[in-house]
Amino acid sequence: MSESSSPQAIIVHVFGRTDVGRTREHNEDCFVVADLTTMNATLQPEVREHRPGERGSLFMVADGMGGAAAGEVASQMATEVVLEELETWWRRSESTDPDAFAAGLRKAVEAANARIHRYALDHPENRGMGTTTTVAGILGDTLYLCQVGDSRGYLVRNGVATQITKDQSLVQRLIDAGELTAEEAEVSERRNIILQALGPEAQVKVDLTVQQVRRGDTLVLCSDGMSGQMRTVDIARIVTEQSPDLMATCKALIDLANENGGPDNITVIAARFEGADLQPPSAGDRVGHQPYISPAEARATMPVSAATIAQSLEDEEMLEASLVTTAETEIPVVASSENGAPRTTVPMAPSPESTLSPRVSVAQLRLIFGGLTVLVAAWLAWVYLIKG
Repeated sequence: MSESSSPQAIIVHVFGRTDVGRTREHNEDCFVVADLTTMNATLQPEVREHRPGERGSLFMVADGMGGAAAGEVASQMATEVVLEELETWWRRSESTDPDAFAAGLRKAVEAANARIHRYALDHPENRGMGTTTTVAGILGDTLYLCQVGDSRGYLVRNGVATQITKDQSLVQRLIDAGELTAEEAEVSERRNIILQALGPEAQVKVDLTVQQVRRGDTLVLCSDGMSGQMRTVDIARIVTEQSPDLMATCKALIDLANENGGPDNITVIAARFEGADLQPPSAGDRVGHQPYISPAEARATMPVSAATIAQSLEDEEMLEASLVTTAETEIPVVASSENGAPRTTVPMAPSPESTLSPRVSVAQLRLIFGGLTVLVAAWLAWVYLIKG
């Protein structure tokens, strides 16, 4: 959050709507909009236009799966658990720190996964139940998004819509690997294969991202029943044409999805951000998928000088002597994944500004510095022989 922004000077206009579509018999989608300061989770007028307090606001779409009523149960459970967890671990906490907010969102989504998974184990008739979800929380002038599956988040700015989440799907992984283009992915027979959802597995890897909000921005969250039936330019056109009427925006988006076949349930939330404390858009703003890095993670990935690393090794004195000519060398050290669990998410493309280097273990560092020591010793011996 920028130092000049305050929650009271930011206004949220928001509306949400869900539709069964033209093929399904019942609706397995679910969504929630909530003022986290008051924990008002309705679409009554006081929420449809409100000033987020110090606890921010929440927008969430969940797309259930599993057949019969299992998907409906999973999506409803996901929204309920996320709200419960945020009430317990965020609203009642003393901290109003943005990092605590981001961590609270991720913890709430992980708790929803655990609850749905346990429910499926206790109810064998619902085995395989699950739900995708896109959760967005705004605190001050910053959006934090948690992504599991292929529901999506878009940001519309100055008439241009940009996807700010990344699908956890097979075709997205193929796009990242350079085996499919985005255009080919839109018509691929494998476009409905997702790699993660809340519920099927005991653990889930939440993709936590961040996006700075500017005055006049519109956030669009939707299930794939909407995004799969239109192009990004269609979203931008409808949001721009219907602005500032968000009820009309949601209706027009759902109508277009139905006109294009409506093969799935369709859910959309549209939130527009205004207020004097929001900066206007500028040409240098970055919009897109931006992984969130907490202060602790940032410290873990900061370049560390060779001298600093040397002090943590057992043979400190020898290493310091061997690094006389390389004292200014910087070696990036990247922390390992949480709990050492294998990653099942799509590998994220590095941002233009920075690229994470491969992980380097302490054992590898010792080998590196051991090699340097041998080289320096050999050089000193050579100098001694020549000058001797």
